[in-house]
Amino acid sequence: MSEEKNIKKESRIEVVVGLNEESVPAEIKWRADDNPEGRQFLNAKGMLVSFFDEKSRDTLRIDLWTEDLQVMEMDRMVYHTLKGLSETYLRSTGNKELAGQMRQFAEYFGETTEIVPPSDPAKE
Repeated sequence: MSEEKNIKKESRIEVVVGLNEESVPAEIKWRADDNPEGRQFLNAKGMLVSFFDEKSRDTLRIDLWTEDLQVMEMDRMVYHTLKGLSETYLRSTGNKELAGQMRQFAEYFGETTEIVPPSDPAKE
């Protein structure tokens, strides 16, 4: 562990991707040391992971989904990811205006893909 950054504990996240004969993900399993529900592997149909590289100042991404992930499931995953990104952005920057615009786009995406029901303009 790095004493320089005052790290007292490490936590691991493990991802195992099973590939078919064409090297397409057929199965995605993951587990985390700090998962309150236990350390057993959990199944997933897709994953979107981003790492911000401090040297290149670019985002390195791993976007994988299994061959049986349906389009409506991808829509749902992207909707929840967009919503979560707007919340993360607000917490990390405090920029309420831009986070609100991101949240509006997430809602638009959710309505357009029929993940969420259309909003009622009369309530706004």
